[in-house]
Amino acid sequence: MRIYRHLIVVTSVSLLCVCAHEDAKAPPSVPPTEAHATTNIERVTRSPAPAPPVARRDVVVETIHGVKVADPYRWLEKIDGAGVRGWLSAHNAHARWWLKKRPDRAALQARLEELSYVETASAPRKRGKRYFYSRRPKKKEKTVYYFREGKEGQPQVLLDPNTLSKDGSVSVRGLSVAWNGEKVAYKLSQNAADEATLYVMDVATRKTSKIDTITGAKYAQPSWSPKSDGFYYTRLPTDAKIPVADRPGFAAVYYHRLGTDPRKDTLIHDKTGDPGTFIHADISRDGRYLFFYVFHGWSKTDLYYKDLRRHRKFKKLAVGLDAKFGVYAWKQRFYLWTNDRAPNYRLYRIDPRKTQRRQWEEIVPERKDAVLRDFTVVGQRLALQYLKNASSELRLARLNGKLVRTIELPGIGSASNLVGDPDRDEAYFTYSSFITPRTIYETSVKKGGRKVHFKVEVAIDASKLAVRQVWYPSKDGTKVSMFIVGNKGMPRDGSTGFVLYGYGGFDVSITPYFRPENFVLFEAGGALALPNLRGGGEYGESWHQAGMLTQKQNVFDDFIAAAQYLIAEGYTKSERLAIRGGSNGGLLVGAAMVQRPELFAAVSCHVPLLDMVRYHLFGSGKTWIPEYGSAADEEQFKALYAYSPYHHLEPAAYPALLMNSADGDDRVDPLHARKFVAALRYANRGSRPVLLRVESKAGHGGGDMVRKRVARLADEFSFLFSQLKLRFPRGK
Repeated sequence: MRIYRHLIVVTSVSLLCVCAHEDAKAPPSVPPTEAHATTNIERVTRSPAPAPPVARRDVVVETIHGVKVADPYRWLEKIDGAGVRGWLSAHNAHARWWLKKRPDRAALQARLEELSYVETASAPRKRGKRYFYSRRPKKKEKTVYYFREGKEGQPQVLLDPNTLSKDGSVSVRGLSVAWNGEKVAYKLSQNAADEATLYVMDVATRKTSKIDTITGAKYAQPSWSPKSDGFYYTRLPTDAKIPVADRPGFAAVYYHRLGTDPRKDTLIHDKTGDPGTFIHADISRDGRYLFFYVFHGWSKTDLYYKDLRRHRKFKKLAVGLDAKFGVYAWKQRFYLWTNDRAPNYRLYRIDPRKTQRRQWEEIVPERKDAVLRDFTVVGQRLALQYLKNASSELRLARLNGKLVRTIELPGIGSASNLVGDPDRDEAYFTYSSFITPRTIYETSVKKGGRKVHFKVEVAIDASKLAVRQVWYPSKDGTKVSMFIVGNKGMPRDGSTGFVLYGYGGFDVSITPYFRPENFVLFEAGGALALPNLRGGGEYGESWHQAGMLTQKQNVFDDFIAAAQYLIAEGYTKSERLAIRGGSNGGLLVGAAMVQRPELFAAVSCHVPLLDMVRYHLFGSGKTWIPEYGSAADEEQFKALYAYSPYHHLEPAAYPALLMNSADGDDRVDPLHARKFVAALRYANRGSRPVLLRVESKAGHGGGDMVRKRVARLADEFSFLFSQLKLRFPRGK
């Protein structure tokens, strides 16, 4: 978790599955050969498509730490390699032809359109005299960015991504507003990729500066100066000679003064040389203190600070500790959030003149019954966001840590922390649950209470649904919690079609959150299960660390045990149970289907990691070494190879597979999907389908247009329904 305390980033309110979270990540245009392949695919789907070609197997064997590791499909790693595009095109064409034939697909698409084309919005943030927020009008494909002159002013369009390209290929990757509300920095990328370019716009005129254009902005999160005349940011090199996987180690922090050539920006901190780290600089709102973070994965932070009135160099605040830290400076005090010697996190207050560890004042102790996931200062109070049994709890405390009150939530669900300013009483928070659409509430820090600011209106009937939380034992006896959502009075005779969704990694928490697409499952009589696997952040850093590095197998054991619990308790049976996951969750479902193929009827796997021996050599892979480990380390290699799904596909009857890939994914390289599908088709002794669907002009989170998302979900649920023997009721 990274806490950027002085940054307002107005982003799309749609949620996608992250490593996020979560949340930080423009490649060249699609080559002509790829464009022609897409055209051919579209033609093929209008007529019967033959079975896709069998991939050739090469004799490629490496000896790693004394272990012979076969890699027969290494030739599929390079998209421009001989025969790769043709092989991929044929698989994509076959998958789309097969999916188009599903009897429920048209009805599912119509219902998903109804559920998805709804108006959404973000909480407003005040900068200067203006309020900034995002909203996606009901008929728009992408989220639009707005502002108002004052709280009651008329909405004015600031930036409309729908107008930036005819085909929707240009995406906005975040928007940061200067403190005076006169300038915004925003990032654009091609095909929703992580690689981006940063621009600066004048709010009054909507004109984008021709000077303030910064490339290499993949990890740039601008932190504006108090005078709003410049910002600190992280920049990557764009030298093609530096391998993509190594580039994070060359990231450096700069200060950019508006109206000057970015090539002459002031270097604030040079590169670390370690591609497994992220770096970021954040300036306090009063402009006095500059903080510099080095994130070593998702479990360790080195934190430095500089008093810009007194210091020329950064000083250590919390360095060399095996823990995470986040800081907020307000009224000549640092508020420091950490899990150091407190896996559920606690909060300190520090005098900047007395920063030795023994001088820190603990003001919010660690709770044993809940995890402090976030904090901020709003309305001269500490706003504390907790997770208790994987659901949200919000508290307000005085700046000395003394509890004022718990903020009443509408029910058990997921709530954001308060959104507001440290010196203003007005604040907002969002809330949703499995069966309650996302709602933004306005509240008073001093007086409390809440009123609806905005509510997503979706045509659903949740009155027949029930949500329960259960606890089940994993393989080693560890108790794991799980949410189960389905119709009231669900029979316990094994007849219900279930989708089991999981993630389990990177300190990401799976909490009760509204996803409209789940209602097509509920309306067909199906049910959903979401376990809180180790590797996640639901129960603190100890829970996270119990599912990372050499302990990663615990995550798969937890997930498999969830399936066994659902079957043993009569909720479902193997032939009516599907699993679903993306990114790190794609690794999860890939490992589960390889380790226990008889346990599941179907697998929906999105943009996954599946070759864990070589994952770190591609995309953003080296940034994940602190989470997964590396084959270069003998002990970590043994753990990685032991569960690497690609390397353990043995002759067996496997569940049906829908592999969802994206041609513009520059985070997790699509080679994982290609290699795994090739290996599965060779090993599979069953008759269930093996499909590889490729999303064109899309990044790791898929295309950022509603119609692309609807088409993908219609394909996915058509596949799941066909394998779980669910029928979508007509008239929905």
